[in-house]
Amino acid sequence: MKKNYTFITLVVLLMSWSTMFAQQTPVFANYNYNTVIINPAHAGFHQNSEFTLSNRGYVNSIEGSPRNIGVLFNSPLRSEKMGFGAGVFSDQVGVTTATNIFAAYAYKLIFDHNYNRARWWSYNPHVLSFGITAGAMIYDENLLELGIQNDPNFANNINTTLPTLGVGILYNRNKMYVGFSAPNLLGDAWSTEDNINLEIPYYLYAGYRFFASRFEEIMINPSILSKYVSGAPAQFDFNTIVSYKNKIEVGAGYRTNSSINLLAGLYLSDHLRLIYNYNQMLRDAPVQTTHGIILSYRLGTGFKNRGLASN
Repeated sequence: MKKNYTFITLVVLLMSWSTMFAQQTPVFANYNYNTVIINPAHAGFHQNSEFTLSNRGYVNSIEGSPRNIGVLFNSPLRSEKMGFGAGVFSDQVGVTTATNIFAAYAYKLIFDHNYNRARWWSYNPHVLSFGITAGAMIYDENLLELGIQNDPNFANNINTTLPTLGVGILYNRNKMYVGFSAPNLLGDAWSTEDNINLEIPYYLYAGYRFFASRFEEIMINPSILSKYVSGAPAQFDFNTIVSYKNKIEVGAGYRTNSSINLLAGLYLSDHLRLIYNYNQMLRDAPVQTTHGIILSYRLGTGFKNRGLASN
């Protein structure tokens, strides 16, 4: 088993060596449900506070395969113009683990609450939001577990803690939204380790919502997310989610690293939502399939909220 672990880890390292250090903030197939991780401008977007637990890859049978887990909190503040988010998420690939702790603040310019025109399951205010995020990343690389001899690059483990600082902007109006963010502008500038290379990730995304029925009960939301990191090919996620009155939803998407994403969601109550996500690689890779779960609990009126918080 030790040899199997070492082999799989080496394969994963060799396949992703040019980009693994840039994965400080990964592209999530389920980014629509935890967007505050990549863009702090989403902090406090909805009227009520929300807790989210997410994980991916923990049912994979291959040791050393990619996996991540996160706990998030997102809430408006006393003023409807301000929002707060915070969380912890950890990503593991082989012997490398990066754990991020962050807090996010957003300030909104509210042009229209859209109370009367929007259904309770279709919340589309006219808002321009600016966000800032700060925190720390704990980076651990247990290179000695690989057992590689006579190579100075693998002679010592790497353990360091780096500060993070990022910004973002979000514009949402009626049926469309667009956002841009750089969740860590510092990269590896404050690193005490010379052999760590953390590039700055940039995200640009947009989406459009429209109804498929006369009674506006079925909402379709196609979206695109792009990620750029210096030294790596740009990555794109194309996704479409179909939701029925915040009761059930299904989705499908394609990522340009040759993988497809599928999801199915069920609202267990007005406050509790469960999302299952499935990823299938379309090319040869050590890990072909990945499963994930997102569990969200929203306070107050839950997922039937109709606007931003009031003063």
